[in-house]
Amino acid sequence: MTPPRPHPFQPFEMERWQSTWEHRVEINLSESGVHPLTTRELLALGDESAPDEARRLRETLLDLELGYGQSNGSDRLRRRIAALYPGADPDGVVATQGGAEANLIALWRLLEESEAWATLLPTYMQVPGLVRNLGGTLRPIHLHEEEGWQPDPDEVEAAFRAGARVLLVTNPNNPSGATLEAERLDAIVASARRHDAWIVADEVYAGAEVEGDPTPTLFGRHRKVICTHSLSKAYGLPGLRLGWAMTDPEMAEELWARTDYTTIAPATLSDALATLALEPTTRSRILARTRSILRRNRDLFHEWVEASGDLFSYRPPEAGAIAFLRYHAPVPSLEFAERLRVEHSVLVVPGSHFGLEGTLRIGFGNPPDELREGLARITDLFHSIGDPQ
Repeated sequence: MTPPRPHPFQPFEMERWQSTWEHRVEINLSESGVHPLTTRELLALGDESAPDEARRLRETLLDLELGYGQSNGSDRLRRRIAALYPGADPDGVVATQGGAEANLIALWRLLEESEAWATLLPTYMQVPGLVRNLGGTLRPIHLHEEEGWQPDPDEVEAAFRAGARVLLVTNPNNPSGATLEAERLDAIVASARRHDAWIVADEVYAGAEVEGDPTPTLFGRHRKVICTHSLSKAYGLPGLRLGWAMTDPEMAEELWARTDYTTIAPATLSDALATLALEPTTRSRILARTRSILRRNRDLFHEWVEASGDLFSYRPPEAGAIAFLRYHAPVPSLEFAERLRVEHSVLVVPGSHFGLEGTLRIGFGNPPDELREGLARITDLFHSIGDPQ
């Protein structure tokens, strides 16, 4: 007899919303990354920065055997990923099918160690949903909007004192695009050390900073850290479905073993193209493209907010092609998003998917003309809601 489930299945509302509608609307503003590169554009960037490597890949791509590759990622790929983390060992890298699989295997392994988790909220709701679906307990630690979406370190300490032994940190944050202040991050790490707790650091938006230096990784700050990342957001390569977990070699072995039950291996083509993308000079060119898109479109987005009067309020994001917008209109966010989809063929993410009503997450990584048109349609719908007729 099958044992009863500890909880009813909790759907991943945002992903189900996006997966259902993102290819069925004229303008998709639900994404949080920049407009994706084509394979031709990626190879062209390689031609400029690593011509010999790009040439070899061009010559072999059509003859590449589509068999199983190295199941934790090719040696070259893992060396390039490890080089992004000070003092990292390539044996501490597990390449995965996107950041989602990296988060999954980290959660799977750490739930065996402790069912008590804590998470900074709002966040990408994959891990909180999985914790609940797999029978764990979750203690929320709310980021404070009035303080720039920052956590109170005392609340993190209280969660550890209450028994949480794993903390999920998404930095830079999704949906707000905020980065954690150094002093608060130091305090969080100190709390984790005191309680010998794990930190799972989802760093998928690192590298997509609008201004300033890249967001520092948590890798190396505490011995119990698993950092997850992917090529989807900062790199504009979500279709490769290539992510990774970065940790110590012993934990990496355990995470790798769990991929035998999930996807077995990264796609061979994705591994090859990702290896080129992470060649140091090519990577720099890709991230420069991302920053250029972010800066241009952030200004366009901000002008739209300013032109909307007192309809919206928000904190400009520090990283990622996302803005978490508070709106001042008497309509629930899911109802608004559904009307926007049906009546105007534009997709955004309702704030209710993050547990914050009266908000929308709007992506601004689209081509400029498409972004302008999508924002204009949002304005039109808000105006029609306010019209008594």
